[in-house]
Amino acid sequence: MRKNIDIDELTLKKIKLISANENMSVKALMEKAVRLFVKSKEEEKYALLTDEEKEDIGLLLLMQQGDPEDTVSEEEIFKILQE
Repeated sequence: MRKNIDIDELTLKKIKLISANENMSVKALMEKAVRLFVKSKEEEKYALLTDEEKEDIGLLLLMQQGDPEDTVSEEEIFKILQE
């Protein structure tokens, strides 16, 4: 996806200097910066969640890993619950 952003001249010069020091293009540096920012915000948000909310997210992730075509009969569920 292509997005245009406005950056002031001083910040742009700093970005160019950093990209030269890192031996990467300005575009690659900006993409890396955005990824790091998003990851940081995700970690901040996760740290603020309650234990119950963390558990809900974990269960959601586990459910997404499951095969939706894989089914279990009601009898099998009750059999497992009775054990």
